[in-house]
Amino acid sequence: MVFETTALQPVEAALASAGVQLAHMLLSPGSKFSVAAIACTILIAAMFVLSRRTRLRQVRLKVLLRGLFPRRLWRSASGKADITWSVFNIFIAGLLFSWAVLSAQQVSALVQSGLGSAFGSPSPTALPAAICTAAMTLGLYLAFELAYWVDHYLSHKVPLLWRFHMVHHSAETLSPLTNFRVHPIDSIVFYNIVALFMGTTEGLLSFGFGRSESGLAIGGTNVLLLAAGMVLTHLQHSHLWISFSGRSGRFVISPAHHQIHHSADPRHFDKNFGSSLALWDWLFGTLHVPSREKEKLSFGVVTPGYDPHSLVSGLAEPVLATVRVTPLSRPACPTP
Repeated sequence: MVFETTALQPVEAALASAGVQLAHMLLSPGSKFSVAAIACTILIAAMFVLSRRTRLRQVRLKVLLRGLFPRRLWRSASGKADITWSVFNIFIAGLLFSWAVLSAQQVSALVQSGLGSAFGSPSPTALPAAICTAAMTLGLYLAFELAYWVDHYLSHKVPLLWRFHMVHHSAETLSPLTNFRVHPIDSIVFYNIVALFMGTTEGLLSFGFGRSESGLAIGGTNVLLLAAGMVLTHLQHSHLWISFSGRSGRFVISPAHHQIHHSADPRHFDKNFGSSLALWDWLFGTLHVPSREKEKLSFGVVTPGYDPHSLVSGLAEPVLATVRVTPLSRPACPTP
């Protein structure tokens, strides 16, 4: 009995940790995947679907739900794979690999310490606290967007990184769950780049203000990032063609922008790397503004010997390809 109890303790601890993680993700006001955030996203998607109907009175709930959640999203092999990747990344990957991720606060402290050693301690700014908070909030948001663009650009241009990022592009149908279709190595690289950019930005601004500052946040999440997630980035992998074209399409990444990014059409290769802002794509020449009307696109990669919808293959093949030093071809996706 003692042996059985001892043997079950790791399992119970893992289940408890998974439960806490799920509760935090769904209930924390600062979580981009909270019930409130998801409800807001669904509401925006529903409003879009209804706006495409000429006779709103004749739109039944069943029709609306079918428009929001078409069966192919979970019945197709790609949709089922998205569900599997979501479970893995929500409940398992974080427990296994969180040790490999830098903290933005650590980077900020190092930057401030280094600047203090080099230039001495600056006098506190005379700017009102509200101005400093607003500047920090905007600065951290822009730093995240730039970090996202840099990581995404490198993930396509560096063959080693593409091997892991290819897992995400193996999706043949897009849904919000495709957000979780990510190899752990890809996530580790991303979160460390984000920590470096955001930590450096926070450190520089705090040193410039002459005191430690933090941006406006809800539950530890920058309010601008949280708002962008609820309004835009949750729908980034949506099947809905929500397009910002013209002038607005040069500043904001719409779901249609990101569908272009996933497109297997060579005209769209290595375009639209941004998260919610098109600013960096515009500045660096990687922006492709989608048309207002829905474009016919196909998604996915073609790699011989690679099962794009297998969790085991998705986890193992990039590692094996790196060990073999054999490039993974991708005739249906941009070459690095």
